[in-house]
Amino acid sequence: MTTRANDLTVVNVPMQKIQVGQVWKKDDSGETFLITKVYNEALTSYAVLRKTGSEDQPPLRVKISRAGASPDLPGFTFTQKSDDF
Repeated sequence: MTTRANDLTVVNVPMQKIQVGQVWKKDDSGETFLITKVYNEALTSYAVLRKTGSEDQPPLRVKISRAGASPDLPGFTFTQKSDDF
């Protein structure tokens, strides 16, 4: 098998952690939310999200789930995964 120098391999790397400043899109409405805080309570981790452009609305508190090795926010998609910025 011959490999050419111009061949490109794309690898989908799972996200390592959920961090303040990341932008997530709500799956059902398509609205974007900014993570403003991540904290632990007992054995559970939570993320506090605020809708972008709507600072007057109350923030959402979402339980972080672990599906395998990577964390996830149920009902939300990380914007870099969906290519929507």
